[in-house]
Amino acid sequence: MDANSKQILSNQDGVHPNLEKTALRHLNSVFRKPVSKHTQAAFDVVSEAMTSSARPLILDSCCGVGDSSRVLARAYPSHWIVGVDKSGARLGREREEANPENLRLVRADLNDFFRLAANAGWRPERHYILYPNPWPKAEHLKRRWHGAPVFPDIIWLGGRLELRSNWRLYLEEFALALKLAGHTARVQAFDAKEPITPFEAKYKKSGQPLWQLTAVLS
Repeated sequence: MDANSKQILSNQDGVHPNLEKTALRHLNSVFRKPVSKHTQAAFDVVSEAMTSSARPLILDSCCGVGDSSRVLARAYPSHWIVGVDKSGARLGREREEANPENLRLVRADLNDFFRLAANAGWRPERHYILYPNPWPKAEHLKRRWHGAPVFPDIIWLGGRLELRSNWRLYLEEFALALKLAGHTARVQAFDAKEPITPFEAKYKKSGQPLWQLTAVLS
């Protein structure tokens, strides 16, 4: 990726006026959309693999080409690292080094995968959502994770949750949605001294600020 990353452009000048109503509706309802067959199959495969060795879990959602998942797998060799992305093309991007043995990369729809993980009782020690695309147009609120029906399942998984983005408002909205669910989050500037995703490297080279949300979901 080059260093000509564009700034986020949005027709929102503050928190979305429908954020609270949308988040509360999802927090007080059950997402009943049928689970896709390919996501169910992928979830079953990775679940079976993880039963071969009892280890703490770290979930890397929207992992793209899986670079962040590889970094996490090397940093936490005693954990299972599960990286999930909807694109098989991104996940299949070749890298010089072989994947660590504690890493599983999964092609799946996270709207389904989160629910399957919650229903199966997964409790990741850490949960990363580092992909920074926040759907900045106001009409796309429901496509942001905190405006999506699966938001309660993200919360239920628990653990130390971390998001990163180059659009601070996206993280501020997420923090407000967490507050509605009774959780406290911190949003602050983040210095990606050693970027672990292509996006972080791109924004760093472009001189764009990066923001981080962290929350401990008990």
